[in-house]
Amino acid sequence: MSPLAKALDLGRPLIGSWINTCSPVAAELMAAAGFDFLAVDAEHAAVDVPQGQALFQAIGAGNPWCAPLVRLPDLRHATIKRFMDAGAVGVIAPQVNSAKQAHEVVSAVKYPPLGSRGVGFARANLYGMLLHEAVASANDQTMVCLQIEHVSGVENIEQILGVTGVDAIFIGPYDLSASMGLTGQFDHPVMRAATDRVLDACARHEVAAGIHVIQPDVDEVVRHVDEGYRLIAYSLDITMLLHQCRTALRHLQERLEPWGWKLHERESLHRHSML
Repeated sequence: MSPLAKALDLGRPLIGSWINTCSPVAAELMAAAGFDFLAVDAEHAAVDVPQGQALFQAIGAGNPWCAPLVRLPDLRHATIKRFMDAGAVGVIAPQVNSAKQAHEVVSAVKYPPLGSRGVGFARANLYGMLLHEAVASANDQTMVCLQIEHVSGVENIEQILGVTGVDAIFIGPYDLSASMGLTGQFDHPVMRAATDRVLDACARHEVAAGIHVIQPDVDEVVRHVDEGYRLIAYSLDITMLLHQCRTALRHLQERLEPWGWKLHERESLHRHSML
């Protein structure tokens, strides 16, 4: 069992965040700030395996107790193996909708006899210097977290949770709500019923439930912990940067209005996205 999974077993919440900037400096600073884990987003950010390895190294430099995870771009065995070899200590696997997919993710993360992860010289075993030690301990040190972000995953949650080796379930609120035709409507009764179903199933199977709080809202994090979630991703680097800049500039506009200073925001975010 991984250190993160052991901490979850003790019942305490783990607070992490997401890295989308591809910046080792941002990753190092966020780790040093004290997060329990940081997930490199290889699904939606422009991150390949070499960039992922640099980010994992930066996280370790910032704080050796901060676990470097990867949100995978897909569920292919070869993809998972490469990110694990690059130094991720766990995966957050997107769009897991069946027990078969869950089993395939676990198999790719774990070495035989628990799985079928290939053995080769890589950063995960200090480029071969610690090959035997790393392989012997890896199955106990790596974490498997599956994302439920489609109605199919919700419908099959009991079977998914029955797969040996699943440490945590992570709700992807935007994709899950989008699969219902309710994009971003997290408090809609249908969405709430789906997340409650996943949360209740996790409690019955004694598997940690996680969720991503997109906006940097501390009160929302506390509310989710009170609801029973134990693995929380607090916002993401790009959103926290944007939030802090916009908040500060709006306050400055209020204070500097007598001097004629004005905030020059884009007329249209849609127009900006087309540039």
